[in-house]
Amino acid sequence: MTRISKYLARHLRHDPQRIGLTLDPGGWVRVEELLRAAGEHGFAITAEELREVVAANDKRRYTIDDGRIRASQGHSVPVDLGLAVVEPPEMLYHGTVGRFMAAIRQEGLRPMSRHHVHLSPDRQTATRVGARRGVPVVLVVAAGVMHADGHTFLRSDNGVWLVDHVPPGYLRYPS
Repeated sequence: MTRISKYLARHLRHDPQRIGLTLDPGGWVRVEELLRAAGEHGFAITAEELREVVAANDKRRYTIDDGRIRASQGHSVPVDLGLAVVEPPEMLYHGTVGRFMAAIRQEGLRPMSRHHVHLSPDRQTATRVGARRGVPVVLVVAAGVMHADGHTFLRSDNGVWLVDHVPPGYLRYPS
């Protein structure tokens, strides 16, 4: 299931053209097109396996609707997920690792190759996110103050908070 999820992430978020897919403006592609393209490129997936990966993914990274599938967020290719601007809670969290801290202290959180910075609604989720790359460091983001200062927040279908940039002054660092 992990292999399939990673395959979906690569081709629904970052490199659909690699297997001949074209995402519509909202990031959607027909399920049968995805299954056909994956099979033609040596990665056969059944419709049942696809549904199982989507249903079992604890982060709800993918959505299937009306015979189409898309990634919930994290794209590096241009898509418009149609997300509404939402007022965030006072605090949000970002999981990272120590080797990035010097740059973060200087520049804040930047989207890097993605469209937005991803923020978590709770410390536990941010810890899991940071742990994917090593020993996690969890930063606290003063989201309420950022919003009051005019920064725009979006929330993806799977609960990930998205913002263009988090300047260093809105971050609290672990002691």
